[in-house]
Amino acid sequence: MTERKAVESWLTDMDGVLVHEGEPVPGAPEFVNRMKQSGKPFLILTNNSIYTPRDLQARLARMGFDVPEQSIWTAALATAQFLADQRPGGTAYVIGEAGLTTAMHAVGYVLTDYAPDYVVLGETRTYSFEAITKAVRLINDGARFICTNPDPTGPSNEGALPAAGSVAAMISKATGVDPYFVGKPNPMMMRSALNVIGGHSESTAMIGDRMDTDVLCGLEAGLETILVLTGISTRAESERYPYRPSRIVDSVADLIAEI
Repeated sequence: MTERKAVESWLTDMDGVLVHEGEPVPGAPEFVNRMKQSGKPFLILTNNSIYTPRDLQARLARMGFDVPEQSIWTAALATAQFLADQRPGGTAYVIGEAGLTTAMHAVGYVLTDYAPDYVVLGETRTYSFEAITKAVRLINDGARFICTNPDPTGPSNEGALPAAGSVAAMISKATGVDPYFVGKPNPMMMRSALNVIGGHSESTAMIGDRMDTDVLCGLEAGLETILVLTGISTRAESERYPYRPSRIVDSVADLIAEI
């Protein structure tokens, strides 16, 4: 393999990398503090579009992390930025929560159910059949279909919950229209994050716990990829994929010394 440049900026997933089942991964708060002290640009990424960066900042603070709000990048922010670039000042019918609606308003979009340019589907804990029906009819009438992320399920204390990917599949089945997914594993998520921090793919590392999203996304964006074993993917499972991370470590605690 070609020797990569030294890492000058960092992207890291949140769930499974920094936190796991509502608790901080051992060494993760120290890892984040070390990134801050280094002065190197970094972003914490999440496909979850429910929360605003301020919400996530508060959630992380309760677990001992001191993270600036501007160091959190969500699929909702990436989706809003993508739409602002594609069709500035557009209109959208949005299914989602504050993380998504706030991001859409921030880029100047008008949220409406009257002949919108886009139907934008995000995560919510209370998917409404009425809202889904409205989305189907608007797409049938010509609205373009965007979804924040393709995750089929999300976690809860009671077990798996249907997530945006599953609801998108239902809407696609009803309309015959597939959505454009902005979040991981679309490398668009990585590219937008790099733009935010002014990073370059040749000198940026992506840390994640999933081979099928984090590693794939980082790989396709040309980043160094680091798989940690504190979340979904195991070392044995990583061998089953046709692509490989740049390296595998037990947790982000193993990376503190090199930042």
